[in-house]
Amino acid sequence: MNKKERGLTPREKQFCCVYANSGNYKEAALCAGFGNPDKTGAALLLRDDINAEIEKIYKSRTRNYRQRARAGYERLAFGNVSDAVRLMFEDNPSEKALESYDLFNVAEIKRPKDGAMEIKFFDRIKALEKLEFADDSEQKGISDFYSALIGGINGSDKKNSTSENKECIESEIPGDEII
Repeated sequence: MNKKERGLTPREKQFCCVYANSGNYKEAALCAGFGNPDKTGAALLLRDDINAEIEKIYKSRTRNYRQRARAGYERLAFGNVSDAVRLMFEDNPSEKALESYDLFNVAEIKRPKDGAMEIKFFDRIKALEKLEFADDSEQKGISDFYSALIGGINGSDKKNSTSENKECIESEIPGDEII
């Protein structure tokens, strides 16, 4: 069985994870336990299966960051502020009570010298705008792809009619339709 059939070893996977975090192949090879980390790290980066695993880690992280950011904006836009209001009316809340409060939507808490409390919240409208922009970006990315695809075909051969271009695209990408 060759290397491609058996997949990456645990040390090679460790190398990929550390490299994805640090971008330093020497450090990644050292952390993964390889001897001669300079030479081994450089050699590992030349392998297609190693690069594919690193790319998979990058894509996964990017997707996770986007999902986490979206979830955060949703909490800001639609989150509950009752714990912040409860905090405002308590004189001396216990540490345990403070730890149990959901203060995610709170941007700032001030207690001026007069003893009152000021609580500022994150802007819900801005959070909604960010969510709307994220939705538009996802849709725009899809439509930009199709526009570029059609534009490239139309621009490459001005003699072809629209129906011929459509047939060309459909023959190259079976099962997909031009929208």
